Amino acid sequence: MSTMVNAILKFGQVFFLIYLMIYASYLFLSVAVGANKLYKEDHRRSIKNELKHDYYFPVSILVPAYNEEVTIIESVESLLSLDYRLYEVIVVDDGSKDDTAKVLIDHFHMHKVSKPIRIAVPCKPILEVYEAPGTKKKLTLIRKVNGGKGDALNVGINASQYPYFVCIDADSMLQTDSLTRIIQPAMEDDDIVAVGGLIRVAQCVRFDGDKVSYHLSDNFLASMQVMEYDRSFLASRILLDGFNGNLIISGAFGLFKKDVVIAAGGYANNTLGEDMELVAKLHVFCRNNNMRYSIRYEPNAICWSQAPASLGDLMKQRRRWHLGLFQCMTRYGFMFGKLRYGLVGTVSYFYYLMYELYSPFIEVFGLFVTLLALFNGQLNIPFLIRFHLLFAIYGSILTITAFFQRIYTQNLKISRSDLYRAILMCFIENIFFRFVLDYVRFNAFLGYGKNKNNWGSIKRFKHSEAK
Repeated sequence: MSTMVNAILKFGQVFFLIYLMIYASYLFLSVAVGANKLYKEDHRRSIKNELKHDYYFPVSILVPAYNEEVTIIESVESLLSLDYRLYEVIVVDDGSKDDTAKVLIDHFHMHKVSKPIRIAVPCKPILEVYEAPGTKKKLTLIRKVNGGKGDALNVGINASQYPYFVCIDADSMLQTDSLTRIIQPAMEDDDIVAVGGLIRVAQCVRFDGDKVSYHLSDNFLASMQVMEYDRSFLASRILLDGFNGNLIISGAFGLFKKDVVIAAGGYANNTLGEDMELVAKLHVFCRNNNMRYSIRYEPNAICWSQAPASLGDLMKQRRRWHLGLFQCMTRYGFMFGKLRYGLVGTVSYFYYLMYELYSPFIEVFGLFVTLLALFNGQLNIPFLIRFHLLFAIYGSILTITAFFQRIYTQNLKISRSDLYRAILMCFIENIFFRFVLDYVRFNAFLGYGKNKNNWGSIKRFKHSEAK
């Protein structure tokens, strides 16, 4: 019996070490590729003027809103001030229980209109439609029966008048050039069906017209998420973009070709991860119909989104993200290993399966095996300490690289104190914060049957007050 236990423990230790080494190698490769690509793009922009088109693709900006009265005015005002020639803004109030619709109607002096909306994708009933007179760009508010974020986006798709649409969270703000940046790949390539933008933490930024001032948030958790976001978006998104392998476009900021989304069936309304579900659906739809297509990531199209400021809100958000990932991976499990779906069905699916969905379970398994090995006297403690310390330092260096790469390519300036705080936060994020997130994701499935479609609520702050 002891021989079998010893064999299991040795296998577990070897498996966990290989798992961490593969992940570390992937992070190194992806951060190196991402940093190199951003550097080359920045260098090209510095030695020649960017191509300025005399034509624009008209775009509809869709803003699903549920109980967003605190941030909705600031967000919509920022959207109406983008440096882009032709676009409209459609806010969809998804049955809010607060005064989201009222504050919009009062602030922009909106009036009810009788506007027929063609239902191209299924959605819950529409209650009222309002329009704002005198705004810089056309602003529409639609009140509907509550059906979830995906359903609200479907209403926006049905009401939109332009061939491309952008989805953006109601608590987010775009830089003035973000719409120009995210539409650029579609203007260069007719096969583009979706483009994802870069999400950064809004608590760190202040806008003064076109000028952006940047500082690390005073909130510990928000600063941790700055490091996590920068590494995540620099690492996996750019590398997967190299072979059309992205499976996620953040629901906070993404561009889509409307006719293809409608043909694929629109957003799902029975999942917590409607953003990933749509991207996976587009991959499947285009490949099953032998369509030439491309799903891209544009790292210079930036959206500033509020990060949870309390541990409770962070746990709600990450639980929702992880359950949404589980639902999507389960629904599209048939893609895995199928030649029809190319590298997205092998490399991308395997990465999200092993290093996103299963990672908290594998890391808990690794901890369990380590403790068993310790009790059985099979553990080389000095080696274990050195290995995990080396892994933490390695991850921290990659995180620091990602953080400063974004600072450099966006021409942001940070104070000396923020410089030191960023370095410290990178180490804390890798040594401590990632295990907090592992715990949250590991426990995400508790009460799954009862809460599998429950988003939960997160406290919002006015952008001018968020720190």
